[in-house]
Amino acid sequence: MCTNNLETTNATRERAVSGTPDGQGRAPGATLPAITERDAIPSVLPVAEDPGAPRPAPSAPSVPGAPPSPVTPPGTGHTPGPAPGDYRAAFNAARLAMAVVDREGRVLDANPALGALLGTDPGLLTTRSAADLADLHEDPRTWREYREVLGGRLARLRRTRRLLRADGHALWAEITVEPAPDSCSLLLSMADISDQRDLQGRLRHLQMHDPVTRLPNRSLFFERMTSALEAATYDHEGTGRIGLCYLDLDGFKAVNDTLGHRVGDRLLGAVAQRLIDCAAPGGHLVARLGGDEFALLVRNSTGTEHLCDLARSVLAALQEPFDVGGQRLSVSASIGVVERPAAGTHTTWLMQAADTTLYWAKEDGKARWTLFDPERNAHRMTRQALSSTLRPAVEREEFVLDYQPLVGLGDGVVRGVEALVRWDHPQFGRLSPNRFIPLAEENGAIVPLGRWVLRTACRQARAWQLANPTHPLVVSVNVAVRQVWDSDLVADVGAILAETRLPPHLLQLELTESAVMGSTGRPLQALQQLSDMGVAIAIDDFGTGYSNLAYLSRLPVSTLKLDGSFVQGFRAEEHPNPADQTIVEALVQLAHRLGLTVTAECVESAEQAERLRRIGCDTGQGWFYSRPVPPDRIQAMITTCPASG
Repeated sequence: MCTNNLETTNATRERAVSGTPDGQGRAPGATLPAITERDAIPSVLPVAEDPGAPRPAPSAPSVPGAPPSPVTPPGTGHTPGPAPGDYRAAFNAARLAMAVVDREGRVLDANPALGALLGTDPGLLTTRSAADLADLHEDPRTWREYREVLGGRLARLRRTRRLLRADGHALWAEITVEPAPDSCSLLLSMADISDQRDLQGRLRHLQMHDPVTRLPNRSLFFERMTSALEAATYDHEGTGRIGLCYLDLDGFKAVNDTLGHRVGDRLLGAVAQRLIDCAAPGGHLVARLGGDEFALLVRNSTGTEHLCDLARSVLAALQEPFDVGGQRLSVSASIGVVERPAAGTHTTWLMQAADTTLYWAKEDGKARWTLFDPERNAHRMTRQALSSTLRPAVEREEFVLDYQPLVGLGDGVVRGVEALVRWDHPQFGRLSPNRFIPLAEENGAIVPLGRWVLRTACRQARAWQLANPTHPLVVSVNVAVRQVWDSDLVADVGAILAETRLPPHLLQLELTESAVMGSTGRPLQALQQLSDMGVAIAIDDFGTGYSNLAYLSRLPVSTLKLDGSFVQGFRAEEHPNPADQTIVEALVQLAHRLGLTVTAECVESAEQAERLRRIGCDTGQGWFYSRPVPPDRIQAMITTCPASG
């Protein structure tokens, strides 16, 4: 029968009196427990044998779960099992701190190692709650599992706990609670792992801190930021908001390149100290995220002004020169500032927003801080979405071409059209070229897109030619300079003209002035080959770029398209600008003397058209004649025009 409480156990113990203190330091006459039942080992440990009594020879150790060996009478040749006193001697002499616990969670007995570990007399530990000794009730999950071990529903509990000794010193211990073999009691053991924890702590500190600045590194920063977001979400006493200043030193690479990495590291250390000084009053976390990037995390922010004040103080602190190794160095920083409620905020979003805002600060001129703007970010996200889907959109043929007439200023006859691409985006609707052409030029999608525009425009021009053989139209197609560099434009044009059977003289390619002026090498060779092929070359937006007139005589150009900014001064309702008129007259005369035709863009009124005609412009293009329209509208204009002579 198992003994499950201290009173029953004490009632069943035998008394043994010794005349001298025993190995445990008990005084003479102290009572020692003795085994009353075989199966009670080691929940109730036996009294030690009389040292003077003869000992039986040791036997082989018993196998757990095997039936007990019968007692062998003396002289039969069989060796008896270990005496009960051996278990108590082992329990008391063990270096592992242990205690016997009953099923109610009370300590029945504790060995001297446990007393030494906790800094108290082991006799004072009996009848105490084992959960109190091992700090098992603070954690709800640990407490639940501990109760399951007491009730026999769980085989073992193992936890690491920080315990306080009787003298107030702390230690880390690995706690194990498990049933004792062949017993209704449990065995609680504690192993001091303080040295191991200290070593782990030092290793973690090295792993989680930057060796140059001794600041928390990126890993620790993200760990702290995650904890701060979770705490701010559930802490009703705080503001429930979080803020982040993400900064990057401007021009730090030049310090490394000119003065060496050793000076650069010392400068980083000095910068880190100033950031710590700025963050200290508010207790903000400062971390080095890598390179010359730092971050300041603000818990319980009181609003955007709180973060802006911190950013101002950081900029002011960093503007003061640094004395590094006898050299006086000056640096500046760009700072992205983000502040928002913690609820619903994720670390990934927070860092993305901070990184985006830091990019804005650099883009706006550096040495400044910039606050996160949701509207500006939405525009950036839209821009990114468009950029990433440009190439697939070309493959899906989501683009369409509208055409704007080029009209003769002298007779009003449609001489040609300019092909203007539009994007029928499935999410954002129809987009004008200024929304996606710059993106296409950045990511290289302009090459397949430009090839599609050229093929579609030539195919349409061929259809108009077949429908109106007496009134052929020149189709003008814009070409980006990247198309010349990143593809074989001459081969593309030749293949498309052959495919569509469009005569070369009915195709005009427009390049911006900045792309054409100063062209040498491959671009100039490509333009010359296209001109030799019979394709017309036009300079678009002439007068706003390099305006290096000396190149006009060297380039195979046939048309100049005057930028609309010159034409705006010709409006009837405004006072005419004599300078605009003088410039336009000079450009037209120069072009004609070089054998070039001139097209005026952005013609919006009859007065403008008339004045441009008197100056000598050949053709006009603008809303006065027509907005960009689908191909069938151009066909209607052709049929209403008189035949060209």
